Amino acid sequence: MKNLKTHGYVLIDVDVAALNNAGKSETTQADNGVATKKIRKNGRTYTYVSGQAWRSWWRNTLQKHFDWNLSPIVRAEKVAFTAANPIQYPDDDVFGYMKAAKEVQVDENGQPITDKKGKEVKEDVTVTRISPLKNSAIISAVATKPAENFSVMARQDGDPVPYTKEEYSAIMKGMFSLDLEMIGTFATYNKTGYKNLSAIIREEALKKGSQEVADPHLIDTKGEPHKLIRMPKETRIKRASDTVQALKFISGGAMQTNNLADVTPKFIVLATTTSGNHPFSHITGTKGEYDDLFAFNHDTLVEILTDYGAQIIGKVYIGIRNGFLSEYDTKLLHEKLAPLVNAGTVEITSVVKAIDSYCEQLQNQMP
Repeated sequence: MKNLKTHGYVLIDVDVAALNNAGKSETTQADNGVATKKIRKNGRTYTYVSGQAWRSWWRNTLQKHFDWNLSPIVRAEKVAFTAANPIQYPDDDVFGYMKAAKEVQVDENGQPITDKKGKEVKEDVTVTRISPLKNSAIISAVATKPAENFSVMARQDGDPVPYTKEEYSAIMKGMFSLDLEMIGTFATYNKTGYKNLSAIIREEALKKGSQEVADPHLIDTKGEPHKLIRMPKETRIKRASDTVQALKFISGGAMQTNNLADVTPKFIVLATTTSGNHPFSHITGTKGEYDDLFAFNHDTLVEILTDYGAQIIGKVYIGIRNGFLSEYDTKLLHEKLAPLVNAGTVEITSVVKAIDSYCEQLQNQMP
């Protein structure tokens, strides 16, 4: 296994938005006030969308645009879990899960084991799966100061109900990593995060075309590699490609009725690497007398692509929405990356074409 990862970096651009609320505002003078999510760094305030919210948008987009059958959620007392069946539900595969429950034991033929009284024997089974898709929060690239604006709920009759909400305009950045080795591949040995399948679902997987493959990273007590369950390659390619393709259509966020915001990427970098570390985290910065203006770090991007070139597999795709970066920034980006573009290791195009082209490349890279 080559430890292949899809690394992505995105920028979104929103105006008068309130994408992720933080509950009741503690600073408003009004009785009803809604705060947006904010965090401080180096004494400055940045607005953000939680990583969990971004994942929720992502999962819903996969359901709506790619017909993913989402895993049902079961609530028991104070806990909740999905079906934990990544064979049947692709979101269990890509987004991970944890489930503790009692299940019927089965024999080598997949038949239920019964006791002397003919009752099915159950055992406590905990299955977990570390998510192959990992993502950051989406955070403003430059410090922001949300505006507290007055609103009112009013109709034809009755007294209006005033409230306030925090709104902001910002270029926001986010990054994600998709483990191509993990998608459609499941461990069953007893180790936290690695017992992905119950015995019943393991048998189901094998009957539906999955195969056993050796895990080169773990040897059992007999000195033999542990066996992994791997789904057919076409299934794994589709799940990985759908996950990346969903960024073209992704939508979501709070206050969209009055603060409609487009959260699809206006800039994207997509690359396949053999490293688990995400290399593209600092390709944007700030400029201006007060460091309050967005800046694109062209030289940093060139440095990353050069320094990590040996770990990059295939071509790096960079997509820019026409009109997003300034004409100067776009021109400089093309100039700085010209040697890499001419060498065939980088391609600069539109956001949609970058995603499509990367997913075409991905079909030949999937392990």
